[in-house]
Amino acid sequence: MEKISYVIPCYRSENTIGRVVAEIQGIMQSLQDYDYEIILVNDYSPDHVWNTIKELCKDKRIKGVCLAKNFGQASAVMAGYSKVTGDYVITIDDDGQSPLDSTKTALGLLKEQDFDVVYGTCEEAKFNIFRRLGSKVNSWMAKVMFDRPATERVVSFSLARRFVIDEMIRYHHAYPYISGLVYRTTRNIGYLPVKHRKRMLGQSGYSFKKLLGVWLNGFTAFSIKPLRIASFFGVFSSFVGLLCALLTIINKIVHPTVAIGWSSTVSIMLILGGIILLVLGMIGEYIGRIYMCINESPQFVIRESLNEDIED
Repeated sequence: MEKISYVIPCYRSENTIGRVVAEIQGIMQSLQDYDYEIILVNDYSPDHVWNTIKELCKDKRIKGVCLAKNFGQASAVMAGYSKVTGDYVITIDDDGQSPLDSTKTALGLLKEQDFDVVYGTCEEAKFNIFRRLGSKVNSWMAKVMFDRPATERVVSFSLARRFVIDEMIRYHHAYPYISGLVYRTTRNIGYLPVKHRKRMLGQSGYSFKKLLGVWLNGFTAFSIKPLRIASFFGVFSSFVGLLCALLTIINKIVHPTVAIGWSSTVSIMLILGGIILLVLGMIGEYIGRIYMCINESPQFVIRESLNEDIED
């Protein structure tokens, strides 16, 4: 019998995770040909979600993982991936927005089209304005970095074959970027239109700082395209500067009485200085991440696990 592993990172979800688990259990009752497990990862949530997870783990099909500190959603997902035993892995959020009712359809699409990964997509995501902006930036970044179709708005629902997950967890460095790891492993990816839901309770835990961290991971973890873009800007700026210098000389020769403008000089210096600082900051970000990898900063640290050693 094939097995499905559900991986759910948990943060501020003590009042919603129980309902999400109950929905999964209901769905799996209609999928009698599959066994399943649910892996709940507490990303050092400030509420009492770990106590809720402990109660849920009375069902031996549910595994609990408690991280020693808040490592971020991507690291929590990777911690969950390290515990999966299923043939297929479904990754969802803990807030009830993930379209779990599309599980059977996603499995059918994966098998019929022989995809390695299936992402849920939607025309309109039920996020707030700030989160929608972050989602659009992530979509644009995935297109630039990994050639993902720009028309696909991916939501928090994905289904992957086990070999994809096994390859992903070989990445042990800090700052994991899930989409980058997926696209580094395979490009045989399908997209399933789904209906995105509203949150059960509360608001998204994504702050601008966290979204910025996701963007930086995407830009610097698996691609050197930002450095190439920086090189292009350097060459372009040099060309524009040379052109302006030539025009200034020609204008001075043709009109000797024209005064040289200090304001234009200062403006050009500020623009070039800003570009230089931006490029230096980008290089510094790469160097800093190289240092963190050499220093073997942990991707996650598991403080406690529940039902980990139970075999079906």
